[in-house]
Amino acid sequence: MTAQNQTLARPMASPSAIRVPREVLVIPVVMAVFTAAVALLANSFWLTAATSAVALSLSVTGLAILYGQLGLVSLCQFALVGVGGWVTLRIGHAWHPPFEVSMLSGGIVAALVGLIFGIPALRLRGLYLALVTLMLAGGFQTIIGAWGFPDGGPGFLGRADGAGRAMLSRPDLAQDSVPYFVYVSIVATIGLVISQWHKLARPGRAWALIRKGEHVAIASGVNVLTYKAWAFALSGFLAGIAGALLAGNVGQLDGRAFTAFESLNLFALAVVGGVYNWYGALIAGLLLRAVPALLTDLGIDGYVTIGIFGVALFQALATAPAGIAGQISGLIARLTRKGHKP
Repeated sequence: MTAQNQTLARPMASPSAIRVPREVLVIPVVMAVFTAAVALLANSFWLTAATSAVALSLSVTGLAILYGQLGLVSLCQFALVGVGGWVTLRIGHAWHPPFEVSMLSGGIVAALVGLIFGIPALRLRGLYLALVTLMLAGGFQTIIGAWGFPDGGPGFLGRADGAGRAMLSRPDLAQDSVPYFVYVSIVATIGLVISQWHKLARPGRAWALIRKGEHVAIASGVNVLTYKAWAFALSGFLAGIAGALLAGNVGQLDGRAFTAFESLNLFALAVVGGVYNWYGALIAGLLLRAVPALLTDLGIDGYVTIGIFGVALFQALATAPAGIAGQISGLIARLTRKGHKP
């Protein structure tokens, strides 16, 4: 048996022997500090932007699984955010269950749609997969432009289109802006922990082998179909949860915000933020929402961000493939080595 086979065939440790890796334990600590700082210092404008940024970091986390672990370029991630938001609004307005029920429903449906969107990945890679998923994002843009998001009206689509438009209720314990930001941060922390655990556990080892080559993975006993489907489902679930949290943040969603360009933008900023470190997703979320908010606050046209992000993507691809998070990680490693020198 090869070393790779031995790694994948390693038996599960007994509950008493399971140890949580330091890479997982650090996530709640960093997120708690970040959440406390924003909650205490940000005004209402920046609090709304930070809430959207943290929610979208979940979507970037799902994208990082596909690109960072499997090397698959999926350009329909923002469409999955829209799917999760649509289902959350529909269920929330139709039956008024607890917010968590609507949110999980949005995540599950987005995971199923993510599986369908991932079918091309079974045979396509690289540019061809990117083009197919971009076309899927364009298809969602067309559909949501025609249907719109449910806003409390009657029928399956639930469209009111007037004074009768309803707002989605937030969780009972997080009705105000600050509690809701804390709520979103807690949900995002759970999502980040789940994603990081996947990267460090058996799925992550399987994904690494698949990225090296499907023949290598098959020879090592990896079921390529299962683990690819697993990655797309998890990525879609995280995107769907992000859409649900966005819907709760503003109470409604606008179809004009879910264009195919936004999926391109999300992928570009995932690369800039860093797809190989968990906090790269948080950085990407902040870039996606905080930078436009800053320009708006300064009275500068938000479209300037297109040029800024384009330059940032070029710089990342040319000089820092690991993104901002990778540069931060490298700096911390260098400082740590210097600190241990006698």
